[in-house]
Parts: sequence; C-alpha cells; structure tokens
Amino acid sequence: MDEKDWKIIELLQENARISYTEMAKVLGVTETTVRKRIAEMERKGIIKKYTVEVDPEKLGYKTVTILGMDVEPKYLLEAAKKLSEMKETRWVATSTGDHMIMCEIWAKNGEELLHILTTKIGKIRGVKDLCPAIIMERIK
Repeated sequence: MDEKDWKIIELLQENARISYTEMAKVLGVTETTVRKRIAEMERKGIIKKYTVEVDPEKLGYKTVTILGMDVEPKYLLEAAKKLSEMKETRWVATSTGDHMIMCEIWAKNGEELLHILTTKIGKIRGVKDLCPAIIMERIK
C-alpha cells in the first residue's frame, strides 16, 4: 500500500460511486492504473465491498442506539449471531472492554426501542446486562 492506494481508499470512502476517470484526475495517473490498483486491493481483501450510507432519521428511525451487551461467556457467539439476524440491528461486533457485544440499533422512537430491548434482545439466551446509549448527533 502506497500513498496512491490510500488516496483511492479515501476517495471511495467519501463517495463509492466516484468514477475511475475522476480518481485518475485527482491522483494524476491513468484510469487503467486506478482500475488495476482497485482490482488488486479487492483481490487482497483490502476493499471488501461497496456500500451506501443512509440517514436513519429520514427513513423514520428517530432513535439510533449503540448497545453494549454482556452475556454468559458460553453463549457469546450464539447471542451475537441472534443479534445479527435482527432487522433492527445495523452492525454487531464482539468486543473487549466494558461489554462483550456492541451493536447499533435503529428504532422509530423510545417506545419501540424499549420493546426491542425487552422482548427481543432481553430474551436472547445468556443475556446478563444491556447498556443502551442513544446517539444524540453523529459528528463523523
């Protein structure tokens, strides 16, 4: 990975739909060079996928929550898998630190969040503790 590869990644993170031609202009290289570099980064697994970022509030989700969750250790992977199957979760990760599992949940409001926490997540086998933090404003 050199400086040009890092710049390609930066450009793609800002706009995954940027054209090869536009990237080539920014980098001062040919479009073929950009294509080859991207193909190589994809082959190596550096670039895993191209995605879209949406505004949850504009989709009606007014309550976005980062949830820290603790479970009995023997149920850790099972609980993480169950969370990842829920339509309300946007990402799920096992972690070290204060909580064993972290995830992002989108809910229409506080009432719906409470329902998700108590009737869905709280019923997952092995769950010991839930620590939700509602996002006030996304800065970056």
